[in-house]
Amino acid sequence: MRIEVIPVTGLPEIADGDDLAELISSHTELRDGDVVVVAQKIVSKSEGWIVEIDATHAREERAKAIIQETARVVARRGEIVIAQTRHGFVCANAGVDASNVQPGRLALLPLDPDGSAERLRAALGRNVGVVISDTFGRAWRIGQTNVALGVAGIKAVRDHRGEKDSFGMELEATIIAIADEIAGAAELVMGKSDGIPVAIVRGLEGISGEDSARALIRPPEEDLFAVAGVDVVELRRSVRAFDVRPVPDEVVARAVEAAATAPAPHGSRGARPWRFVWLKTSEARPPFLAALREMWRSDLRTDGVSDETISRRIDRSNEILEKAPVLIACFVSLGAADGYPDERRARAERDMFVAAGGAAVQNLMVALAAQSVGSCWISSSLFAPDVAARVLGLGPEWQALGCVAAGYASDPPAARQTADPQGFLDVR
Repeated sequence: MRIEVIPVTGLPEIADGDDLAELISSHTELRDGDVVVVAQKIVSKSEGWIVEIDATHAREERAKAIIQETARVVARRGEIVIAQTRHGFVCANAGVDASNVQPGRLALLPLDPDGSAERLRAALGRNVGVVISDTFGRAWRIGQTNVALGVAGIKAVRDHRGEKDSFGMELEATIIAIADEIAGAAELVMGKSDGIPVAIVRGLEGISGEDSARALIRPPEEDLFAVAGVDVVELRRSVRAFDVRPVPDEVVARAVEAAATAPAPHGSRGARPWRFVWLKTSEARPPFLAALREMWRSDLRTDGVSDETISRRIDRSNEILEKAPVLIACFVSLGAADGYPDERRARAERDMFVAAGGAAVQNLMVALAAQSVGSCWISSSLFAPDVAARVLGLGPEWQALGCVAAGYASDPPAARQTADPQGFLDVR
């Protein structure tokens, strides 16, 4: 197989509404089987994804645009933000870029790059493939390379799993990112500053097919590097609506392992005082929740709340507690607490254990988030600690700390707005 990479030269500056298919066809001769690689920037220009900003406050305006385009912050250092876009791409600054556009403007990624690729392919009127490319950095290597944001008419990946290598060994993990390789090859003649936003890759065999660039996005549950640094803490969001997919046992076990690293009171004296009861079976969860419901119902009736309101509130709670793929009842043991004759120190000792337990619960939820599992904290058992411990067969020394409901989010949670620490940081 002999492959040619041909730059398409002479294209004018692209503006909103320009017909890319017409411009490309008038500047090159396409053949069936060609792959047309188009820089994302001219697609964004032709589709109107260029925004004007106040040039006197360019840095602030750019930061604001990045926040708006960000679905999730993966890592941050100074002004550098690695973000996941609403498309699922992980890239610098959520794809917001000021290069190769007029001063006072920013380019955003197209809303639907696969759709843009399909429309362009149809308009070109030939049996060709289309790749919309952009330049991404790589986590462990210096330098950028082009990758595919949108694909039409070709396979995005080639799955070799199940095939045999030259020694007869079965391949177990080899999936080749064909569309990314094509984008990278095209970049060799396009460049970032050469003014060539389109290239033709000719001579490829066996790549025709119906696919999309979404096939190149790793599912969250398979991503071992979803977050980095302190951003893993900010990643934790309260998720209350879950997908039906089960959470693997090892994910829960890993989160509990991380939970147990919380600072423990009198930690040097012996075992850490945590207990995380995973209510996994149909025999365990229903009686536990039923006992909490009855205690809550009794308390609300004592408060004079109407039966209608009680039912509504309990139903809202059950929607989470009954349906969550994972429900963990959290406890801390007060068995190792020191005894004091006065109420002040006795209360402080108990508060110390409860506070440490809260740190363990936070660790649990952050560790779940780091593995792309959403969670929320439900305080129900705090208001019925004796009932919660008794139903689960725990002794009176076990203090309930609420429950953690967890699972894969049915919808990605909204990006967290950056908090100004000056509101709660007191430096003296």
